[in-house]
Amino acid sequence: MASSSKYPYTDVIFGVKGKIGIIKLNRPRSLNAFGGTLLPELASAIRELNEHPDTVFTVLTGEGRFFSSGADVKARNAQNQREEFPNPTAKKLNFMASQTTTSAVEILRSLIDHKKVLVLALNGPAVGGGAAWFTGVADIVLAAERAYLQVPFSELALVPEFGSATSFAQSIGVHRANDFLLFGRKLTVEELEQWGLVNRIFPSEGFHDQVIEFLEGQLAVNDGKSMMEAKRLQNIPLRKDRLLAVYDAADALAERVMEGAPDERFAAKNRELHREYTATLEDVLPSPVSLQVYQYLRWLTTTD
Repeated sequence: MASSSKYPYTDVIFGVKGKIGIIKLNRPRSLNAFGGTLLPELASAIRELNEHPDTVFTVLTGEGRFFSSGADVKARNAQNQREEFPNPTAKKLNFMASQTTTSAVEILRSLIDHKKVLVLALNGPAVGGGAAWFTGVADIVLAAERAYLQVPFSELALVPEFGSATSFAQSIGVHRANDFLLFGRKLTVEELEQWGLVNRIFPSEGFHDQVIEFLEGQLAVNDGKSMMEAKRLQNIPLRKDRLLAVYDAADALAERVMEGAPDERFAAKNRELHREYTATLEDVLPSPVSLQVYQYLRWLTTTD
């Protein structure tokens, strides 16, 4: 993959192959969790490909066995000093101004306004924000056989993040979206294909190569500018609702944090989940969803 980035990246891999721009989330040891510099680098890489003069497709995928596990507990453990606020509004403003929140809003805005055909390539499972942020706003979704989506928002006294309530309802219908977002139902890749959210399923072995081969096949048959124009025309009536949904969700999430609801969940679950998280010292790995619960609670109670 030939790289032509103007900027240095650490937690994403940026590349361009012909008319295909590729962004890989590159924190595989953390299951591509949203820590380190991943979020601001992702925002930068999306903007860079949006302005690229030659590309037609922008592919967003992950390095390793997961697409993304969402919020990163390790990145937040260093910030576990609880800050005191003079009033509830100050607590809300602190959350809204955190790097995670501002980066998320910019990432979703840039994806909604992205000029290229946005291809989400789910190389593996996606949990929490990794499942919710990208899938509903992608133009095409390709998935590996073992991929699935799951979110713990209601379990953690949260709300569907950054416009996902609207984008999933638009993509799969209100009732299916509610089953996923309200109840935390795990959606297999086969269900996602049946529901029209996933366009193609590829074998896990050699998944990234198959994605590129498939897109190159489309470019050999279809005019790039026509595909980009079709995407633009389809998204015109969706744009305002999706942008407003991002900001509405950010505000609703900040309200939940201000109310302290996630803190109560954290107090009830922290000890139990910490035992599961450290069970790797014995013989059982924690489940991705339980790990995600622990990560989200740490994120919400230790914002920047």
